[in-house]
Amino acid sequence: MDNILTFINEQQLYITIALCALVLILIIVVITCLTALNKLERKYKRLMRGTNSKNIEELLLSYLDKIDEVKQVSDEVKTLCDETTKITTNCVQKVSIIRYKAFEDIGSDLSYSIAMLDGKNNGILITSIYGRNESTTYAKPIDNGISRYDLSEEEEKVLHQAINTEH
Repeated sequence: MDNILTFINEQQLYITIALCALVLILIIVVITCLTALNKLERKYKRLMRGTNSKNIEELLLSYLDKIDEVKQVSDEVKTLCDETTKITTNCVQKVSIIRYKAFEDIGSDLSYSIAMLDGKNNGILITSIYGRNESTTYAKPIDNGISRYDLSEEEEKVLHQAINTEH
């Protein structure tokens, strides 16, 4: 026992420095733990915001229910969008018009051709030829971008423009 007391008396300065260093390290560890605990507490409060003392299980279950509802609504919207796309494919989506002078002796661009096509390039080409004594309007069906009737230069041009229109 005397040997231990003698050793402590001789090494008292070193023991004190070691204990001070140990206390300093412990203070740093405590500060680090408190910082981590504060971050965790903020995350917990953020997770539990808007709840009235519910436990995490109830909160997660309510979030999962909300996710299921949103997924169901999303599926309904996707189905509706697909149906709408199918319907609008058959609607007029591409339109082009050209006005031109059909006869040299008529002073203005009173003749015209209009192409109206759906998403599959099916539709109609309407042409009106204006003359001094009469005006004639006629229509030609268009199937897959092709007419089974002969087309004038203006009709070819308006059909080509309509086919190349972005819808």
